[in-house]
Amino acid sequence: MVEVSVIIPNYNGIQYLETCLDALERQTLSEFRAILVDNGSADESVRLVREKYPQVQVVALPENTGFSGAVNAGIRAADTPYVILLNNDTEVFPEFVEALLAGIRERPLAFSCAAKMIQYHDRSRLDDAGNYYNALGWAYARGKDKSADSYGKPARIFAACAGAAIYRVEYLRHTGLFDEEHFVYLEDLDLGYRARIAGYENWYLPEARVYHVGSGTSGSRYNEFKIRYSSRNNIYMIWKNMPLFQWILNLPFLLIGFGVKLLFFWKKGYGKEYAAGIKNGFALIRKPENRGKKVKFRWRNLKNYARIQVELWANLVRRFL
Repeated sequence: MVEVSVIIPNYNGIQYLETCLDALERQTLSEFRAILVDNGSADESVRLVREKYPQVQVVALPENTGFSGAVNAGIRAADTPYVILLNNDTEVFPEFVEALLAGIRERPLAFSCAAKMIQYHDRSRLDDAGNYYNALGWAYARGKDKSADSYGKPARIFAACAGAAIYRVEYLRHTGLFDEEHFVYLEDLDLGYRARIAGYENWYLPEARVYHVGSGTSGSRYNEFKIRYSSRNNIYMIWKNMPLFQWILNLPFLLIGFGVKLLFFWKKGYGKEYAAGIKNGFALIRKPENRGKKVKFRWRNLKNYARIQVELWANLVRRFL
């Protein structure tokens, strides 16, 4: 029985696909399904995959549904107890699939397990060793720009970066899939947050390694699209996952955090985009179709909220160490 499917969302990423798919053909574990979900690309991506990689299942969407829409389509198409999400601008190590599958099997409460992501163009440096979130409302990649030899032990993390991570489908049925309102950015943090509220765990597994180009779809590290969507989705995510008492508890930190970010991006010439994203985030909250997406507070999850809150404070301290 095939236990895992590798889902690759793609939008006009033809320049990355051969490197990505060739690496998957060299895996030490050969029993897995590969599914490419194309988001209405106009660059012949679908033709390339169908002609050169007939073993890869193609789900061709008629339009760009964003990262969330694409991976949800892939998860629905997969008929396996585990799914690996993999960005198209990656090159995985031969043991990648085997290490992720073994790691999540060993941890019964693991909702997700993230791979060790190494910068493609500077292979001496890390790109991501799991995602953190803190009381200031800042999301950041653990280990970003540090030595690729560091972070060599498995560890619990706040959430997995969905660019290279495995998820347990049974638990996804409990939490729900990626929120397609996010479209792109922070959708993986939102899902990991929901999993934590439900009492599940997210892990980082350094044995699963991958080279990652980064910003393969959106372009540069800072751009109008990315900044606007990130601030928009951050407001939306906080509203969804924090009950009222936690909003009140974190409000002073959040005001400082968003204020510092606004100043940071203003100096870089993106202040209006960041502020517009915040405004759009509050607009999402008011949309009637989103009101039912707010995680309902349940007393049985109070200890999980307490653990999350302690971690939000701890991550704030860790961010400045």
